[in-house]
Amino acid sequence: MEKPSKETLEKWKNDDKYWIWGCIYYNPEDKRILPPKRLSWMGWTVNFANKISLLVFVAIMAISIALIVLLPNQ
Repeated sequence: MEKPSKETLEKWKNDDKYWIWGCIYYNPEDKRILPPKRLSWMGWTVNFANKISLLVFVAIMAISIALIVLLPNQ
């Protein structure tokens, strides 16, 4: 798989058509699992068009919920 050019990455980051309500990233062309957010200092986001990315998101959420439910209250 060929890496996208810097110009393509910038286009994906700045083009509103890939951002639902400005915060949900949906880009079927982008194969990265956790692409950076629009403001890169804020970390990463999930590409909701990528099935692997969705699985990672669901796994992280399931582990987080399981930890909250299963760990004893202190």
